Amino acid sequence: MGVANVIPGVSGGTIALITGIFERLIHALKSFNLTAIRLFLSGKFAQLARHLDLYFLLAVFVGIILAIFSVARLFEFLFRNYPVYIWSYFFGLILASVFFVGRTVEKWSIVVVFSFLAGTAVAVVISLMNPAIENQNFFYLVLCGIAGVCSMILPGISGSFILVLMGNYHLIAIEAVNNLRLDILAPVGIGIVVGLIGFSHFLSWVFKKFRNQTIALLTGFILGSLLIIWPWKDKIYALDPTGNLLMKSGLPVVARYKPSLPVINNEFLVALIIIGAGVATIMFIELLAATKKEKTLAP
Repeated sequence: MGVANVIPGVSGGTIALITGIFERLIHALKSFNLTAIRLFLSGKFAQLARHLDLYFLLAVFVGIILAIFSVARLFEFLFRNYPVYIWSYFFGLILASVFFVGRTVEKWSIVVVFSFLAGTAVAVVISLMNPAIENQNFFYLVLCGIAGVCSMILPGISGSFILVLMGNYHLIAIEAVNNLRLDILAPVGIGIVVGLIGFSHFLSWVFKKFRNQTIALLTGFILGSLLIIWPWKDKIYALDPTGNLLMKSGLPVVARYKPSLPVINNEFLVALIIIGAGVATIMFIELLAATKKEKTLAP
């Protein structure tokens, strides 16, 4: 999930959904409630840990944090030198995810199909939006944290891409992470905590009441996000208020990408192989999940 969340266009929520931990994650996050506060104040820490599914949450979030801080520099290098290849791998991941997530819908109906189409349309519209200009205002950074984390746990809607649209992806995901800028990370962290707890309650309620419609909607989100992750694209650079190229660390800042047709060459053939590797990764994850489920159900 941490690796996915660093990539603009890939959602950590998608990874959670296809690995089978999404609903458990949402239920654990919504457990931060009045009951949790009472257990904490009364010193019943063992009960609190069970109530929060604490060890599960620790495992997930330690993994996310380690991945974000370990791959931020690597991805900066890969996007600069091998953009088509890294986009190709995640395109394969998301392409396979559409099938494996969609098949978990228990019953398709007109409403469920409409939810799927609506989710696809929303994701496509988001992918075509123009990004804002970088803003370091404290309250705007809190809002970035809320919007980013809500989209991070929402399959198909990329938290990193939302930060791109809000103009602060490079500032938060690259500059602040690589240089440990607490003046940026602190307000974003506040927004993340607020967004996680609040949004998890809403998602849990929706899943309980409208499970098939919700999964169909999320599948649509994932399908629509393929437009963002399309490996072949032209860079559109950000401009400052005077109309000149916006520069960071001596390099122009990429505002967004415009999909383009691939050139048939060796790079194209390698990209197709990498897309296949992405598809195979999801198939392998699904195989592991099915094997684990069989062992769990075995007498």
